Amino acid sequence: MAQLVECVPNFSEGRNKEVIDAIADAISGTEGCSLLDVDPGSSTNRTVYTFVGSPQAVVEGAMNAARVAFQLIDMTKHSGEHPRTGAMDVCPFIPVQNVTMDDCVTCANQFAQRLSDALHVPVYLYGAAARQESRRSLPAVRAGEYEALPEKLKKSEWAPEYGPAAFVPSWGATVTGARKFLIAYNVNLLSTKEQAHRIALDVREQGRGKDQPGLLKSVQGMGWYLDESNLAQVSTNILDFELTPLHTVYEEICRDARELNLPVVGSQIVGLIPLKAVLDCADFYIRKEKLFIVEEEHKVRLVISKLGLDSLGPFVPKERIIEYMVEGSEGDSRLVCQPLQQFVRSVGARTAAPGGGSVSAAVAAMGAALGAMVGQMTYGKRQFENLDGIMRRLIPPFHQAMNELLDMVDADSSAFNSYMAALKLPKSSPEEVKRREAAMQDGLKKAVGVPLSLAERVTQLWAPLKEMVTHGNVACKSDAQVAAKALETAVFGAYYNVIINLKDITDEAFKNTTHARATALLKEAQESARGVLEAADARP
Repeated sequence: MAQLVECVPNFSEGRNKEVIDAIADAISGTEGCSLLDVDPGSSTNRTVYTFVGSPQAVVEGAMNAARVAFQLIDMTKHSGEHPRTGAMDVCPFIPVQNVTMDDCVTCANQFAQRLSDALHVPVYLYGAAARQESRRSLPAVRAGEYEALPEKLKKSEWAPEYGPAAFVPSWGATVTGARKFLIAYNVNLLSTKEQAHRIALDVREQGRGKDQPGLLKSVQGMGWYLDESNLAQVSTNILDFELTPLHTVYEEICRDARELNLPVVGSQIVGLIPLKAVLDCADFYIRKEKLFIVEEEHKVRLVISKLGLDSLGPFVPKERIIEYMVEGSEGDSRLVCQPLQQFVRSVGARTAAPGGGSVSAAVAAMGAALGAMVGQMTYGKRQFENLDGIMRRLIPPFHQAMNELLDMVDADSSAFNSYMAALKLPKSSPEEVKRREAAMQDGLKKAVGVPLSLAERVTQLWAPLKEMVTHGNVACKSDAQVAAKALETAVFGAYYNVIINLKDITDEAFKNTTHARATALLKEAQESARGVLEAADARP
């Protein structure tokens, strides 16, 4: 899988279309970079760019954008609602696919070095790249904003990590670093700027100061007014959406607004958002309102409706959800993103991967999908309305398994490729031979682990499948029968992939335990598939 880093530079220009477009062209024209989003704001006088690429490509893209901005933005003339300290105010690097946070810290340091060398401007580090705890928070580094820089740079405690401690009036300073995915999320109010800010002070972690902390961890916030939309916003940055989810921020702001008798009129995502954040939000409302929604597309639509994400403009999921954007970019080479014809032909090519393991995962995913289909063809139909409760319980396990098994299509090939990479390691010295052997053993265990996990996952479907074939729409009986044989076949494939890789593993205890488990899973699959088929035959 390709390495993907997300870069989200914020530039202090949101009104001049020529400047905004020139910066965008500099990014999109960089080889290996895919520009996913350009989000300008007139009141904030700021544009957020989002692009992805390899670690090397995104550093190059950020540099190209900075060079253009240096020529076109003059901070001595800048004003806007958003806090800022420079023309290229902040430039974070975020891990997306097959990269670590440390890789992104390296990107930030490389970018900071190159930016300071090329433009002779001060550059600070924040987030995971910070070298001082006091600079971990972006607001702390940006304290005093652009106007405070001349005096700030004279103080030794505010010397930049890169570049001169000198004030460059047209540029200011740039802050770069590495962080988790930040969600820039604004809630719309029909209120004054001051009322919105009052709510922001209540909800943000910083609160009103040391003695008055706010309610929500890892949330920054402030209130401002959007002249172009004639409304106020509680503007937040959610720094860790797994700690404080999107819906928690929205619900808390709504609660505070009700106490002030202020109407909430939707909300806004600035830039992109991770799919998981959207699905977590959907699951909250599904549980809260006892809804039955299993399809991902419907969950996304639910969140758009509940949060009013299209209140200030269309919210197009394929253009705003990071995973959907990456799927459409050149960086996504996953097998599951290939057309079926291409996948089949890649299996038939003169390469060892994708092979039987990936095919087994694909067959298992299709078996789970058929189970879900039988349920969907039963649920909500008038003649089967007495079964709605049963179908609500049976459909989700198949739907969830379908998606998890699809992920295993690529996981199997990746595990096999790690073993092949180990085979190519040098072996010219005893130390190299030892290292190579350890890497090969590790690769073999990974190659065994994926198909074994596949068989374990399929095992969870036998009981619901038997119940589904017993209660489901009888017109879909053959689909349930095909599902049973597909799942059994997938476990057969998983079993043989485990066995062939076990023979070269030297850890006898691991071999014996794994062999016994694989054999038990195969036996269970054979017996369970037979039971499902018998239950199907018993139906008229």
